[in-house]
Amino acid sequence: MAGILYLVATPIGNLEDMTFRAIRILKEADLIAAEDTRNSIKLLNHFDIHTPMTSYHEFNRYDKAEVLLDKLRAGQNIALITDAGTPGISDPGEVMAEKCIDEGITVVPVPGAVAAVNALIASGQGTRRFAFEAFLPADKKERKAVLEELKGETRTMIIYEAPHHLLKTLKELSEVLGEGRRLTIAKELTKKHESFVKTTFAEAIKKFESEEPRGEYVLVVAGKPMEEKKAEAAAEWSSMTVEEHLRMYIDAGMDKKEAIKKVAADRNVPKRDIYKSSY
Repeated sequence: MAGILYLVATPIGNLEDMTFRAIRILKEADLIAAEDTRNSIKLLNHFDIHTPMTSYHEFNRYDKAEVLLDKLRAGQNIALITDAGTPGISDPGEVMAEKCIDEGITVVPVPGAVAAVNALIASGQGTRRFAFEAFLPADKKERKAVLEELKGETRTMIIYEAPHHLLKTLKELSEVLGEGRRLTIAKELTKKHESFVKTTFAEAIKKFESEEPRGEYVLVVAGKPMEEKKAEAAAEWSSMTVEEHLRMYIDAGMDKKEAIKKVAADRNVPKRDIYKSSY
């Protein structure tokens, strides 16, 4: 019988956030796969955990996954941990979980701290709908494409950033989203100097142009208001007549009734207005 892969969340700063269940699983597992064994040994020592440990990180995530899968197939239980927080979120744990699921090996999450969620709930920004972007891509072309996608995003956006890249990222986001867009900058979550500052991009850029960023940051950015997005979309269609707009959908295979409904939605006007213009 195959073993179980446990995805064990660990504290992102404050060791008191370690759960009783996480400690028990780490003690009972046959092996702990850690992103950085040098970092994780401090955690294990603090909680008197003596389970054997092996490294599983970004640079061996595929080759080492096969080694770990062999151990799981043989019936060993493995606890996977990241440097801090919940494994599988912007780290190689994603690969391991996918391989296990594809092979029918049980994957059990052991919940705990998640920086993105902690930042979101204390941000003062909308929480009902949100998009987690993690770190923006380093590749220039890919980064540009992602920023362009965020331009029309109506959900609250959550972005991680390191201190030495913070100012650059704030300026790039400001250019795309507008310097007046609201955001909350969460810093050093769960740690002694934890802080949340609700501000605008213009204010944040001014602050960090004169003050060196320190610590790890989470940016919680307000999405574009839905009404603003609708108004922009309607403005885009204004260069086309109603007849041309209708013809575009009808030529694409849509019946006239559905086309009228779609045109009305595009232009953000009542259906009756489009109906009158089409007859």
